[in-house]
Amino acid sequence: MYFCGVGSVGVARGNTFSSAAVAAAAKSALHGKASLPAGSLPPLRSFRSYQSYASSRSFLLRLLLKGSTPSLRSAAVGGVVRDRPALHGGIVRCTAVAADTPVSSAPRTSDFPTTKDTSGASIRERFLQFYEAQGHARKPSASLIPDDPTIMLTIAGMVPFKPIFMGTVPRDVPCATSTQKCVRTNDIENVGRTPRHHTFFEMLGNFSFGDYFKEQAVKYAWEISTQEFEIPKDRIWITVFEEDDETVALWRDVIGVAENRIVKFGAKDNFWASGPTGPCGPCTELYYDFHPEKGEENVDFEDGSRFMEFYNVVFMQYERTESQELIPLASPNIDTGMGLERMACILQGVGNNYETDLMRPIMEKVAQLANLKYEDATEKQKLYLKVCGDHARSVVYMVSDGVNPSNVGRGYIVRRLIRRLVRCMRMLGIRGDRAFLPEICQVAVDMAGPVDPQVAINAPRIFAELKREELRFCQTLERGEKLLEDLVAAASEAPEGERFIKGKDAFLLYDTFGFPVEITEEVAEERGLTVDMPGFKEEMEAQRQRAKAARETVKLAMGGEIGELASDVGETAFLGYDSLVEEDCAVLGLAVDGKLVEEISTPGAIVQIVLNQTPFYAESGGQVGDNGKLIAEGACVAVTDVQKAGGGSMFLHTAILESGTLKVGDSVRTEVDEDLRRRAKTNHTSTHLLQSALKEVVDGGITQAGSLVDFERLRFDFNCPRPVTPEEISQVEALINGWIGEAIPLETQSMAIDDAKAAGAVAMFGEKYGDEVRVVDVPGVSMELCGGTHVSNTAEIGAFKVLSEQGIASGIRRIEAVSGPGVVELLNERDSIVRSLISALNVKPDELVDRVASLQKELKQSSKEMVSLKGELAMLKSDALASEAEAIGSATVLLAKLEGVDPAALKTAAEKLQARLGDSSFVLLASVLDTGKLNLIGIAGKQAVEAGVQAGKLVGMAAKACGGGGGGRPNFAQAGGKDASQLEQALEQVKAEIAKAVE
Repeated sequence: MYFCGVGSVGVARGNTFSSAAVAAAAKSALHGKASLPAGSLPPLRSFRSYQSYASSRSFLLRLLLKGSTPSLRSAAVGGVVRDRPALHGGIVRCTAVAADTPVSSAPRTSDFPTTKDTSGASIRERFLQFYEAQGHARKPSASLIPDDPTIMLTIAGMVPFKPIFMGTVPRDVPCATSTQKCVRTNDIENVGRTPRHHTFFEMLGNFSFGDYFKEQAVKYAWEISTQEFEIPKDRIWITVFEEDDETVALWRDVIGVAENRIVKFGAKDNFWASGPTGPCGPCTELYYDFHPEKGEENVDFEDGSRFMEFYNVVFMQYERTESQELIPLASPNIDTGMGLERMACILQGVGNNYETDLMRPIMEKVAQLANLKYEDATEKQKLYLKVCGDHARSVVYMVSDGVNPSNVGRGYIVRRLIRRLVRCMRMLGIRGDRAFLPEICQVAVDMAGPVDPQVAINAPRIFAELKREELRFCQTLERGEKLLEDLVAAASEAPEGERFIKGKDAFLLYDTFGFPVEITEEVAEERGLTVDMPGFKEEMEAQRQRAKAARETVKLAMGGEIGELASDVGETAFLGYDSLVEEDCAVLGLAVDGKLVEEISTPGAIVQIVLNQTPFYAESGGQVGDNGKLIAEGACVAVTDVQKAGGGSMFLHTAILESGTLKVGDSVRTEVDEDLRRRAKTNHTSTHLLQSALKEVVDGGITQAGSLVDFERLRFDFNCPRPVTPEEISQVEALINGWIGEAIPLETQSMAIDDAKAAGAVAMFGEKYGDEVRVVDVPGVSMELCGGTHVSNTAEIGAFKVLSEQGIASGIRRIEAVSGPGVVELLNERDSIVRSLISALNVKPDELVDRVASLQKELKQSSKEMVSLKGELAMLKSDALASEAEAIGSATVLLAKLEGVDPAALKTAAEKLQARLGDSSFVLLASVLDTGKLNLIGIAGKQAVEAGVQAGKLVGMAAKACGGGGGGRPNFAQAGGKDASQLEQALEQVKAEIAKAVE
């Protein structure tokens, strides 16, 4: 129950009062007083709309009554009263809001009597408090970026507790409760189309880690459902695993549920497993019945209009072995999930989850921007509003947790959601030269506090990222939408069996215009079409292969016989942290071209060598493999690369035989190139310092997106939505060189991964870590999980210098830099360049910048003069062309070719000729370049356009005939062609088209 009045605002939520008390409170509120019945909450703080109304001192009260009496009606003087039947026992529930607040935004009550607050916020808190009262520790929601590298996003409430359930970490409490933010996009196409599909949802849960089990879990589930949430017992149905007679007995004999309301299902529906092997067990589910009047015979739980699962209780009681045997666990666990949106739908009595107070305010905001009322919207408009309501929550929480839009991984997921959201906004008519997402998502941020307080703190960054992505998408969206509309129109007119969008066209939309192919599929589906997805995937693969060919070097064969060798010889012991030279390393295997051999004796032959132990670092974590030598009795090989095989356990040394014969079983001396290792170490440690410096100078939310550490330089990719400024680059360099000058000793140690994370060590997503990890700590500067090689003291680095900073993908930046000896080499190189310049220009070093600036100015002036001369030449040539114009119907047409004229001069010449020939003229000029390509300019006068001459269409036709493309408006167009040999034929086609148009 809410009361809002002029000046001060008071609130009473979730309480029931007599009609007289409500009437008195309403009158007080209308007269600007905060006289409310006992039990009211303090003045409103989080409802911004009410605050703004109060401050305006023009606040009216509207009472929305769920049950009303004459005294209540008379209390609402100056407001609007909506009558509803009394709930039960004379209890009245009412909501008072501002007079101009849409009626639809007020929460509805459930379709059964309840005396408690049914808001989403209340349901969440009541669930958590219920289990806290039962001894559960309340746990905060974990990040949407999980620690588990096997999943992209946090998709269930149990994800943060998975290590406990899997037995990899000990429990810290015997039982816990939480509300976990989750994102799933596997059924994104159903969002808005069904009552209960979402990408973002909150999962309420209670968990037992070897504490209580089935009986207590069942009792808790029934008590919170029927007593705390007051769901009538005859509205609840139970499902159980078909072989779980114990749980059937608990529901029937202990709880008292009628046996005909306990339904058995198979493993597909009621048996949970973490994978093919590992912890698993049966589950029991609670379903809410929206239509009990349909009876209890032949019930169908797939009927979404009648049944909704709202609580799932998993009994994790078995360990499934490789042989699929189920072995009872010594300490069975409980994992449960209750969808907050689903419970809100039940208790608020709305038809779908979207119309609960968890999403309805967002939809109302979108509707307001679209000049709509949700109640009056068409079904198609409601679909778009629902997608907006759902996706706004997803993108807010994802960006808050550090997921920035990009074209890979989870970054692609958030980009796809943002672009679907923007498209739905545009379909509702929300367009303009500004970003709307920050305004819409402000509503989601305002509601996020109880779930994740960090969202409000991150709000400025969230809004900046959403604004940037929305505006970036809108820049290409209109062109892409036009192309998509043309493709849809063409496909719609195609013969039966060919009504689909071709894969290459869908790829063009994706690659050039940034259209996620899923959006193309949705648009096609709306028009009764499909997309050639196999063709799209072929285009994607072709692009990957092109990119791969551009950067790929020779890779070692890891399968076949070498793969078998890995399983035979086991793990290679790495000794390179402490030593660069080792004696008596045994040759366990040799391979040439992927085939195992017993010996190698051909000088210059490339061979892959497996040793039992090695000081050579194998490429991983971004650091390249070592170089060096292997020396046996009478044989010497030069190692050029080292890679990992056999799942990372076996080291493959790629080498060139320099002399002698090397055999399996030989003992070799291993010598790592000390200078190259030193360079790799300085670059790798510098990479750690660079990440810390970027976080300190640019943005604390920066995370690594990739790296390369070789002997010459380092490369660091990171998430950042904007370029790093030159000033920031200077600050980063100064900070890193300061740390180098401080001569900070590094500390490396192995520890349990959970201890490392608890200590603050940074892990890179995508890297797989074992139970034991190596932590590289630069005290006070950086702490990371890293298996690479590093200096022992920052002073060993010597110096650090950034070479370049650039964007490599949306939201991903790349810095290349050098350190140690690389800085000296860079300085020598640049010094040589400067010396050459001052010698050539005959200036002193301190005069060099001014002299270059002067030369640039002179060059610019010369370029202007050259353009002017070319224009004059084009004019002279064009004057002679005027006489070649011919009359075609009512139009005067000039189609001509000029040699070697640049586009600007060509345009000037065409404009002059068209003006000279008059308003009924059309001029098309083509300039052939030395490369064989050509430029086309077409200009049509007003009368020519009215006669049917379309410059855009005609120029586009000519360009297409010459292997190019382009176009423009009816009165002006320009394009390019690749094949000038087709120009004469193209001009003839244009002439014929003009004749046809002016007939």
